[in-house]
Amino acid sequence: MSTTNTTQNGQLANKWDARYREAGAAMASEVLTENRHLLPASGEALDLACGLGGNALLLAQAGLRTRAWDISPLAIERLNAAASVAELPLSAEVRDVLAAPPSALSFDVIVVSRFLERDLCPALMAALRPGGLLFYQAFTRDKAVPGGPANPDFLLAENELLRLFDGLHLRVYREEGSIGNVQHGFRNEALLVAQKVD
Repeated sequence: MSTTNTTQNGQLANKWDARYREAGAAMASEVLTENRHLLPASGEALDLACGLGGNALLLAQAGLRTRAWDISPLAIERLNAAASVAELPLSAEVRDVLAAPPSALSFDVIVVSRFLERDLCPALMAALRPGGLLFYQAFTRDKAVPGGPANPDFLLAENELLRLFDGLHLRVYREEGSIGNVQHGFRNEALLVAQKVD
């Protein structure tokens, strides 16, 4: 890794460490909590860009051997401590997921929540084993209420999440945009559950 990349990763890790230092308890994302019933009874799972690991904890509690990756050392330390106390089958590690994406056919379940790196999408599909499930949730450009990132690079265009993973079989999709009564419903984000089928 070049000195420039090392410096950028260090700055990024420091940014997220500062954010997680102030954060409360880890919470699982809607895409996983609302669709937990679709999880397999056993297998290998990955919470990619896991943050404090709410998704990873839910996956491990569901009986999946779970790995969690994030660039923040503080988040990983807190997650490993929580998993140890709860005696869960969970291993978290500091990892730059862009430089080291998951290898092909390595997971039965992959969860990505509020992290958008379009160039990583083909690697995520390849990393699923046959029958494997992808749970993905990210912010959209169509904001019905204030919130989420401002940078359009980190925001999905309308129905973009469907296009990014059109190589998978769609199981669940939700993107309500700004139509109707914006005080209700699932706003500012899109969620998808899709399966690798042969």
